[in-house]
Amino acid sequence: MNPEIFIEKYEAALASQDWQQVDPLVHPEACVTFSSGAVHIGKTAVRQALERNFSLIQDETYKMENVHWVKKAAETAVYLFTFHWSGLINGEPASGAGTGTAVLIKTEDKWQLLVEHLGPKAT
Repeated sequence: MNPEIFIEKYEAALASQDWQQVDPLVHPEACVTFSSGAVHIGKTAVRQALERNFSLIQDETYKMENVHWVKKAAETAVYLFTFHWSGLINGEPASGAGTGTAVLIKTEDKWQLLVEHLGPKAT
């Protein structure tokens, strides 16, 4: 797997709303910051946060676009992106969008998410 394939797999795993698909893509020391400002440190905290979102947002679609590679090296990769999501919260349509930064690390011949920072949509 290369970093580009990682993005495809990560996007699909998030859209599945199934932690078992996301799990192998997240590094044990991952740190994820949501656009709300909430910071989740460690794979267990990331799992809890994502599973909370999965249960809150029904029929979610999730899309990452406009990927810009800042750095791609043998064992690390950094990229910027935009994201869009939509679904139902309490039966009502809901959606959001923003920009993100991610750091990937390659361990044991597989790429994993080490850091992800999601923020508001760029103006």
